[in-house]
Amino acid sequence: MKDEKWTFWTSVTSELQSVGFIEKFGLRTDEHRRLALDVRERLEKGGLKLVRVVWADSHGIARAKTLTVPAFIGALESGFNINVATTTLDASGARVFSSFVRGGGMGLEEMTGSPNLVVVPDPRTFRVLPWEPRAGWILCDEYFVDGRPFHFSTRQLLRKQLRSLENLGLRSVIGLEIEFYLARNAEPQLSFEHVGRPGLRGRAVNVVPAEPGFSLHSESNLDQIYDAVTAIADACEHLNLPLRSIENEWGPGQLECTFAPRDALETADNVILFRSAVRQIARRLGYVATFMTRPMLKNYYSSGWHLHQSLADLGTGTNMFVPSVPGGPLSETGQHYLGGLLKHGLDGLVFANPTVNAYRRFRANSLAPDRIAWGTDHRGAMLRVLSGFGDPSSRIENRVGEPSANPYLYIASQVVAGMDGMANHRSPGPPDTDPYATEHPMLPKSLSVALGNLERSELFRNAFGDLFIDYYVKLKRTEFGRFEAFLKEAGQADDGETTTSWEHDEYFDNF
Repeated sequence: MKDEKWTFWTSVTSELQSVGFIEKFGLRTDEHRRLALDVRERLEKGGLKLVRVVWADSHGIARAKTLTVPAFIGALESGFNINVATTTLDASGARVFSSFVRGGGMGLEEMTGSPNLVVVPDPRTFRVLPWEPRAGWILCDEYFVDGRPFHFSTRQLLRKQLRSLENLGLRSVIGLEIEFYLARNAEPQLSFEHVGRPGLRGRAVNVVPAEPGFSLHSESNLDQIYDAVTAIADACEHLNLPLRSIENEWGPGQLECTFAPRDALETADNVILFRSAVRQIARRLGYVATFMTRPMLKNYYSSGWHLHQSLADLGTGTNMFVPSVPGGPLSETGQHYLGGLLKHGLDGLVFANPTVNAYRRFRANSLAPDRIAWGTDHRGAMLRVLSGFGDPSSRIENRVGEPSANPYLYIASQVVAGMDGMANHRSPGPPDTDPYATEHPMLPKSLSVALGNLERSELFRNAFGDLFIDYYVKLKRTEFGRFEAFLKEAGQADDGETTTSWEHDEYFDNF
C-alpha cells in the first residue's frame, strides 16, 4: 500500500515538474538525499495538508508558494517553478526593471519576459509550524531552468562567500541579538485605506502600546505581554531556533531576543524563519510585531540588530579569535578581521541598513553607533570586542545593523570585509574609550549616501560582482526615489531624525 501511494504521488507531480532537475544538475549531496528521505517519511506519517516553500527576496522578505503534499514530494526531487518577478520589484511592489523588454531591463537575455525560476528545497530547513501544525515550511535556493544559480539569490551569494572562507580552513560563527516591537492591534479589520498599489503601500494599521515602556528589564511590564512572549518562546523551541533570552527593552513593547551562535548560513536561515514566526504568532494573538527600526509612534525608541561573529577552525572548531596573550583584545587573525570591518564599514553599511528609516538611528549617545569605531566591551562603539585570554566565546559584536536587514547580505558583507582584513593584514588601531568624541568617519545620514558608498566599492564589486551591485543599487535607489517624491509632494524637508508617515506606512507592517 505504501509503495502504491508513493507511486501515485510521483506520477502526479511528474506532470507538474521537470523530473530529475536536482539530480540532473548535481544539486544534491549525500546529506541532501538522506534528509530528503527523512522529510518524506515525516510526511508519510500524515497530519500535514500543505507545505510552504519559501525563499528570501533581495529585501530579506520571506516569499512563499504553498504546495499540496504530493506536489511537495515532487519538489523534493525536481524543484518547483516560481516567477522571477519578486526580485524585480522593490519592497512596495513597484516595478524597478522592465521585465517585458528584451533583456528584462537588465541587459540579461535570460531575464527577458519575467521567466520562471526553479526553487530547490533545502531539506535541512524543513519544519512543521507550531502555530499552524497542518503546514510544513522549508527554505529554497533559486536556479534558472538550465541549472545555473540565480544571479540575485542572496542565500546563494552568502554561500559563495562562505566557500571562500572554507578555502582558508575557516568557518563563520554568528550569534544574534534582534530587537523588535510588539503593539496591540487596534484595527483588526482592514479597510481600503490599508490597500495600496505598486509603488505606494496602504496606510499602516493603527496600534496601541502593549506596555508602558522605559523601564528597562521591568518584570511587571514584561508580564503584560507574557502571552506573546511565551508563545514566541514555545515556537522557537518547537522550530529548533537556539533562543537564549527574551528581554524587555527600552521602548513600549520593545523586546530583544538573543540566540546562541551557529554556523553563518544556519543563522541567516533562522533569522528569516524567526521574523516570520514572530509576525504571524503576534497577529493571531491580537498584536502587531514590527522589525522596523524607528516607527512613527509616540516615544518609540530605535531598534537594532547586533551581530556577534567569530571564525572557527574548519577541522577542530577552535575559535580563531581567542587572544593569544593576556590583555590582548583578539588573536592576530581576529585583529586583522576587525581591521577589515573598520576599513570597509562605510562601503558595506547599506547591507546592514537597507531602508530609509534605518538612518534615523545613528545618533550620538543613543546606544547606537554614529561613526566607524571599535572598543573593548563599549556599547557606544560600532564594533564591540568581547574577549579574554583563553575565552572560547571571544568575538566581535557589530552594533550597526537594523532588524529588518536581509540576513544573507548582512552576514556576507561581514565575511567579505573580514577576509580582506586578513588578506591584507589590516590593523584596527587602538580601541576607543570615547567613541562618540573621537575623530573617525561618520556614518551616513541617508540611504542615498550609503548606496553611493557601495556603488564605488571595489571590494564589494569584486566579491559580489558588478551585476549584483548594480542591480541592488538600482533596486534601493527606486525605494529612495519614492521617498523623495513623497517629501516633494508633501512640501517637507528631511531633517535626518524624524520618521515620516511615508516610512511608517512603507515599513511598519512590511517587516
